[in-house]
Amino acid sequence: MLRTDASASTRADTLQHVDVRIGVTQAPRELAIDMDDDGRDDVIARVDAALSGAVDVLSLTDRKGRTVSVPSAKIAYVEVGSAEGERRIGFGG
Repeated sequence: MLRTDASASTRADTLQHVDVRIGVTQAPRELAIDMDDDGRDDVIARVDAALSGAVDVLSLTDRKGRTVSVPSAKIAYVEVGSAEGERRIGFGG
């Protein structure tokens, strides 16, 4: 049984994720959504549809199953992180 638990945690560690950040007009903070990497192309297609006016609301579901919906007219910017999940920590260049 220990082997099953260890293999499950190894699989969870190897799954890649994408950070999506959405800036909303007249809101002091951005929305941060952590999504699976396999949905990256779908996220970009949904964002494109929202920004072009094809849909009125951008709805995305994170890795935990929570759905975030933003009116398309209120989107200031959308940042889709890299597939590698690169993060910088600290100060400097």
